[in-house]
Amino acid sequence: MTQRERTAITQASLCALLASCAAAHAGVVPAIPETLKVPVTQVLSLQAQSSGVQIYECKASQEDPKRFRWVFKAPQAELFDRAGSRIGRHYAGPTWELNDGSQVVGELQAQEDSPDASAIPWLLLRAKSTSGHGVLRWTQSIQRLYTVGGKAPVEGCEPAQEGKEARVAYSATYRFYVEKP
Repeated sequence: MTQRERTAITQASLCALLASCAAAHAGVVPAIPETLKVPVTQVLSLQAQSSGVQIYECKASQEDPKRFRWVFKAPQAELFDRAGSRIGRHYAGPTWELNDGSQVVGELQAQEDSPDASAIPWLLLRAKSTSGHGVLRWTQSIQRLYTVGGKAPVEGCEPAQEGKEARVAYSATYRFYVEKP
């Protein structure tokens, strides 16, 4: 991991800490929109906090090849339990992989803007595939909630920057759901 990536992860962790402190002082936890709720036949199996970066790449617009913009490429984040111990990672796919060897690949079902206009959207994903024998093996749904940061750079990109990556610090809460026993 490069110094730049470590700095971005540290910044995302600080953002998450500040956001959680602000929410605690405000006493208000934003409600989860109906469109992002999991089926009533599922129960929470794991909640993890992520800290990392959203990676964007400067690319020509498909509509107008003379215009360039930042296009989402992949996430790169560490996953932590409530005690702050590193339990896994999150990367392209989108994939979540735990230290126990289990993993889940998600597929977008719904998204809603974050209550924080400077943060990436909240998501509901369904498990497209799972593997391993650990916690994520039986995952059916994944929620990304309480996001901080992570949006594409506001300054545009130019043709001379084509292929350049921008790593934007973010944090989020991921919830994994399984079928009720």
